[in-house]
Amino acid sequence: MSEAKKLHVALFPWLAFGHMIPFFELAKLIAQRGHKISFISTPRNIQRLPKIPPNLAPLINLVSLPLPTVEHLPQNAEATTDIPSHKTPYLKIAFDGLQGPLHQFFQTSTPDWIIYDFAPHWLPPILANLGISGVFFSMYGAWTLSFLGSSTSAMINREDSRTRPEDFTVPPEWIPFPSKIAFGLHEAKRAFGDHIEVNNSGFSDVFRLGSVIGGCNVIAIRNCNELESNFSRLVGELHCKPVVPIGLLPPADFDGSSDQDDMWLTIKEWLDKQNKGSVVYIAFGSESELSQPELHELALGLELSGLPFFWAHRKRENSVKLPDGFEERVKGRGTVWTSWVPQLKIMGHESVGGFLTHCGYASIIEALYFELL
Repeated sequence: MSEAKKLHVALFPWLAFGHMIPFFELAKLIAQRGHKISFISTPRNIQRLPKIPPNLAPLINLVSLPLPTVEHLPQNAEATTDIPSHKTPYLKIAFDGLQGPLHQFFQTSTPDWIIYDFAPHWLPPILANLGISGVFFSMYGAWTLSFLGSSTSAMINREDSRTRPEDFTVPPEWIPFPSKIAFGLHEAKRAFGDHIEVNNSGFSDVFRLGSVIGGCNVIAIRNCNELESNFSRLVGELHCKPVVPIGLLPPADFDGSSDQDDMWLTIKEWLDKQNKGSVVYIAFGSESELSQPELHELALGLELSGLPFFWAHRKRENSVKLPDGFEERVKGRGTVWTSWVPQLKIMGHESVGGFLTHCGYASIIEALYFELL
C-alpha cells in the first residue's frame, strides 16, 4: 500500500491568544502526522507564540501578514490583549484588511486545506474560487454554537425571532432536548451589544460566524463527546455539516514571552507561603472587563471571605478602581497583580484550590485540566 499523501494545511486564527494558542496546538498535532503547516498571523503575534518543538520545526512555517493601520487602533496593537474591549471592532476592521494579502498567499502557496476561525466572513468565497477545502474550527463549545442560531441562513440574514436581550434568557426553541443554556439578563444585554448586533467593524459577530459556517466543508469544535455529545450532533443537524470533536487541546506550558521568568519567581514565592489548596485564583480573561460596581462588589466579597487569594487584575487605559484602602486591608492574605501573569503556572501550583473566572471556554478547559472546577 502506498504511503498516505502528505498535505499542506494552513491555519488562520482570530487575533486573540485564547484562539491562537489552541490553533497552534492543533498545528503541532497535524505536523506530528507529517503534514506541512502554514500558521498565519501578524508579525507581533508570531513573535509571541511558543517555540516550535525542534522535531516539528521543518514542517511548520510561520507566515507573517502585516496588520493594516486602522483609525482608533493603537500602534502595535495586534491582539485583543493589547487593547480595551471597546476597541475590538477596530481590530476586526484591521483583520478584515488581511483579505488581500491572504488571497495572494493562497495563490502562491496552494494549501490543500485551511482551518480558520469565526471572524473572516469574506474567506469562504475565496476558498471556493481557488478550490481549497475549508474547516471552521470553533473555540466555542457546541452549546454556544447551538444557542446562537437555528441555521446558517438565520445567522447571516438576521432571521432570528429573538430581537431583545430578554429573548436570550431562555433556551431557544430549536434545542430538542432538556437544556438550561441561556443568558442571565445582564449577560444577555452585554452579549446583545457586543456580539449579536452590528458593531463598529460593520458586521455582527453572529453574521461572521454564520458566514464561515455556511462556507466551510467541516465544522471542527474544541470539545469532546463526554462533555456535549447532544449539542455536537445538534450543530451538525442545524447547519447540515459534518462535525468533528477535536478534543480539548489541554494547554501546553505557554504563558507569554520569556521576560516573565522573574515575574513568576516573585509570584511563586508568595504562593509557596500559602497552605496547600487554600488560595482562590481570580482572573477574567484577556477581554472581559468589570464595571466599577462589579469590581467594587467583588473586592469587598473577597475581603469579607477571609480566604487567601491571588487576583490577576490587569490595568487598562480606562481602568476602574479598587475600593479605597482595599489592598492595604488584605495585605499578606491577598495579592492584586496588575500586569500579565503566567496563568498556567499559577493554576498548576499546589496552593491554588479554586478558580473564580468569567467562564470563558478557554478558562473552563484550563480549570478542568488543573481540576479546579
